[in-house]
Amino acid sequence: FLPPGVPPVISLFDERAVEAACRLKDKHGGAITVISMGSEKASDVVKHAISMGADEGFVLQDEAFESLDSFGIAYVLGKAIQKIGGYDLVLCGRQSADWGSGQVGSILAEILGIPVVTLACDIEAVDKKLRVKRIVKDGYEVLEAPMPSLVTVSSELGLPRLPAGMRIMIAARKQIPVWKAQDIGAESSQLDKANAHTEVTSLSVPTRKTECEIITGDTPSEAAANLASKLVKLM
Repeated sequence: FLPPGVPPVISLFDERAVEAACRLKDKHGGAITVISMGSEKASDVVKHAISMGADEGFVLQDEAFESLDSFGIAYVLGKAIQKIGGYDLVLCGRQSADWGSGQVGSILAEILGIPVVTLACDIEAVDKKLRVKRIVKDGYEVLEAPMPSLVTVSSELGLPRLPAGMRIMIAARKQIPVWKAQDIGAESSQLDKANAHTEVTSLSVPTRKTECEIITGDTPSEAAANLASKLVKLM
């Protein structure tokens, strides 16, 4: 939720998820539905996704949705997805642009009762199954998942497309429905802050202590030897 006067923009991570959906639509057809939580101004975020190639979208806006933790956000998204129904694939950004916990996608998959693959950099649909290339520490791995599944998309997917002029006009004319808690059947007990699964106890900027030492020597060889000696002591 944004302070007054600050226009909402789509997260760079979620924009990659929209791009992944558009690539699959370009190749296989189908329809893309976008969901955004936030104020009613979040309709601009949905319209940006439509200008990229999405077909329709919804905004989830309710005072009860404010300041939810990852579990609460996933619950609300899950109720909206279940109301829409008929999905083959759910795509999310790898993490949010603010807290960056990277939890919502996996929790949402558990709520929906579908498999999850995280940190995808490429997604293919083959014989009614998904073939997902995902980022790991030393490279990538390729996994196969059934449909429906949930996939979180990493930045390594590549740059998102620029909206075409005609798509921008289509998006501008779109009326974006706004759903409240009662519209999606969200239970008040699940939105109660007292029942939150996580609590922020403190928030601070970490203290950084760095030292800079210049390694010298009368000759390049001596400087290299001094550097090597210093590194050995640090190991």
